[in-house]
Amino acid sequence: MPDVRLASPQGTWILLTTVLGSSMVLLDSTVVNVALPRIGRDLDADLADLQWTVNAYMVTLAGLILLGGALGDRFGRRKVFVVGVLWFASASLLCGVAPNAGVLIAARALQGIGGALLTPGSLALIQASFHPDDRGRAVGLWSGFGGIGAAVGPFLGGWLVDGPGWRWVFLINVPPAVLCALIAFRHVPESDSGEKAPGRFDVLGAVLGALALALVTYALIEAGDGSLVVAAAGVAGLVAAVAFVLVEKHRPHPMMPLDIFASRQFTAVNVVTLCVYAAFGGFFFLAALQLQVAVGWSALAAGTALLPTTALMLLLSARSGELADRIGPRVPLTVGPLLCAAGMLLMTRVGPGASYLTDVLPALLVLGLGMVTLVAPLTATVLAAVDTTRAGLASGVNNAAARAAGLVAVAALPLLVGMGPEAYREPAAFDEAFGRAMVLCAAVLVAGSVIAFATVRRPAPGCRRPECHTHGSVAVPPLEPETERGAGGGVSRETPPPAPRQPGT
Repeated sequence: MPDVRLASPQGTWILLTTVLGSSMVLLDSTVVNVALPRIGRDLDADLADLQWTVNAYMVTLAGLILLGGALGDRFGRRKVFVVGVLWFASASLLCGVAPNAGVLIAARALQGIGGALLTPGSLALIQASFHPDDRGRAVGLWSGFGGIGAAVGPFLGGWLVDGPGWRWVFLINVPPAVLCALIAFRHVPESDSGEKAPGRFDVLGAVLGALALALVTYALIEAGDGSLVVAAAGVAGLVAAVAFVLVEKHRPHPMMPLDIFASRQFTAVNVVTLCVYAAFGGFFFLAALQLQVAVGWSALAAGTALLPTTALMLLLSARSGELADRIGPRVPLTVGPLLCAAGMLLMTRVGPGASYLTDVLPALLVLGLGMVTLVAPLTATVLAAVDTTRAGLASGVNNAAARAAGLVAVAALPLLVGMGPEAYREPAAFDEAFGRAMVLCAAVLVAGSVIAFATVRRPAPGCRRPECHTHGSVAVPPLEPETERGAGGGVSRETPPPAPRQPGT
């Protein structure tokens, strides 16, 4: 049984290590969007290149995150976590010195692999190291400090872009990564599951899943060309997706056991997740561009302007989770997307000459309140929809679904609203397309609200609640640290009794 106490020096080192590692990924999810216009100008990149700068990272991260957790269980969680941290740092360094858009996109894909290794490992180390009496508090602190990292991301990104330059958005990852790895080697105990996972890793499933995402993303981004190659890529992506389902259905130890979708509530909540995080992904990709391209603000001003959404998530998500515990998830998952839709419709007023106080801030406050209302109940409902022994798998699938939805939205939204390759260099055209994009995102959110109202029901009494009560990331739901004994490729850890809720966590 893990016996490290949170108040001990070793407990402090373990918490610091996991916060440093996970904060790099959370920071990266918010900081890069602010740098996109400057990256485009310096590397002479078109809009498709900027889409790939975001999506190359998301393809590998979403496609491999479940496999990353299983690797930690098999080979040691500290070892795989440190490999992920150093891999992420090396890829960040390559991003920072990239001479052209092609090298940057390739480096971003490598960065996503590092993120897939370290993201599940950060919580796995907490789960495997801390005494059960301290685990809930440790997870709360991890989530809270990680949320602070996500909150400062847009501000930090803007300051770096306007100051030393956009390359430092990536280079800044290197010092904390080196520090994180050194602390982990010196102060964090190695841990594994205590038994060997059955069967082989589902490498084929992971490859097919990532390939399907990559090919579909490519087809959507390049669809404006109308070439045979693009059409073939789209068809190949759909074939890879079907092959993924068939492989997972017949494999003895699949990465994503399809029988988990036998729960109608689990399936329904994941459909809601797809709607919600598709809208979020599209919004945060385009909003940072809109504020710089159409409104004419600096990168620092644009990054700072987006802080209210993450700040509200960080401050109020715990109370939102407690409210959902009392009244059930149906109302929050219905009302939350509607508030987010209203916030995005308010963003249609943001254009040339927009005022922050009267135009931008009200929209972001409404959007942030909607996020606060729905994110914690969404995670709790996903976990409650399956047996407690499969809670980690359920959370991992939901997390991967959210990331996949975001990357597809970034690929598809510019196509759907008529943004051409040079759109971000033409303020008037970009502003017009941005308004259409916000309406489309709002429609997707309304669809998610309707699905939630029609399908979500109150969980059974005594169902499991997430340990990540405070959540500051707007990119994806929080991963849970607890899961079943691995199914060949899923994130897999032991499941202890639920830790008591701690104030403020």
